[in-house]
Amino acid sequence: MHDFLLYNIGQLILPAASEKPLKGKEMNNLRVLKNAAMAVMDGCVSWTGSTEEAEGHLAKIKRNAKGRLVTPGLVDPHTHLVFGGSRENEMALKQAGIPYLEILAGGGGILSTVEATRQTSLKELVRKASFHLERMISHGVTSLEVKSGYGLDRETELKQLTAVKRLQDQYPVRMAATFLGPHAIPPSHKGMELEFLEGMILLLEEIKQQNLAQFADIFCETGVFSIAQSRHFLKKAQEKGFGIKIHADEIDPLGGAELAVSLGAVSADHLVAATEEGIKRLSESDTVAVLLPGTTFYLGKDMYAKARVMIDSGAAVALATDFNPGSSVTENLQLIMSLAALKLKMTAEEIWNAVTVNAAHAIGMGDEAGTLENGCRADFVVWDAPNYHYVPYHFGVNHAESVYSAGIKRWERGKYGTIQLP
Repeated sequence: MHDFLLYNIGQLILPAASEKPLKGKEMNNLRVLKNAAMAVMDGCVSWTGSTEEAEGHLAKIKRNAKGRLVTPGLVDPHTHLVFGGSRENEMALKQAGIPYLEILAGGGGILSTVEATRQTSLKELVRKASFHLERMISHGVTSLEVKSGYGLDRETELKQLTAVKRLQDQYPVRMAATFLGPHAIPPSHKGMELEFLEGMILLLEEIKQQNLAQFADIFCETGVFSIAQSRHFLKKAQEKGFGIKIHADEIDPLGGAELAVSLGAVSADHLVAATEEGIKRLSESDTVAVLLPGTTFYLGKDMYAKARVMIDSGAAVALATDFNPGSSVTENLQLIMSLAALKLKMTAEEIWNAVTVNAAHAIGMGDEAGTLENGCRADFVVWDAPNYHYVPYHFGVNHAESVYSAGIKRWERGKYGTIQLP
């Protein structure tokens, strides 16, 4: 007997768990069962098939999906969930067309959030992050990555990662933690970038010993860290046993994509300015290109990452919110899906694979998240939508009707503030 049976599913999306991310043309293949049913036992998917076949299955609880779409829980592979303060005061600067690097040079941007995060207690960081995380869950996210990077010193970086640890213990979602100590150069180390970077490298050992992060990341960009500096930090992180990720080619084409591939990074993120050579290298590797169209949109820029070129070249692409207080202030991954359709020219099939199976690979969860194969944890979303084309088509609203992790309903429309904890 199953614990739970969901039947009369209009469309059930079943991306396959795989050892590698989907690349190129593979991303346009989406397995869809119509008039489907799915059963859960001990928190895992125990059976999938047709509604007619479901009549022969016994379950303690049965629920009629009423023809709705059901998909794996969404995976958000790039977020900055834990931070202090906010930066609504920068909106006027953005409207005036002031470039981000100029805002940063004036003590705004990341540096403003760094100061606020340093002044915020661990308890308050957890409370604030919980507010944003519950919004993400309500929009269908059941797995995500969370970065530090708003400390730029030992104490605050450890405080952020400790906050992530507490969120991992408190919430029934899968969460990968990433150490992003080299997110910016603090004013105290202008002209002493190598000294600052060595300090962040020393911190890697302490983070590993406390098991506070699985990945290490660096902001490789003009005015921040060079290719050579990024390579040095990431290789040291690999030596300590971290998986590596990189903020690559967001503004200028420095060769971050090429660096990511050469080091075997799990992902290269942003890539708006990635070169032809960088895209070619990505297509020849299993490094996932994590694209963040919400950032381009929010910053008012016209040039988006070349998703169409990347996919047509054979690269693996994932999508993420880049939720942060300065350049992408949204917890809504569904909105990012719409931007991917409108601005990145991705097909609906590519989009769903980019927020499930490929996004899972981008955070080292390719064998456990973004899929509903038998035996996998039952993280899924029931959508108030008739088919998978509808969600990216109807933008700016929340289409989730209910969100489940480990087969337990964690959020339901109309019952706000009722995220069910373990």
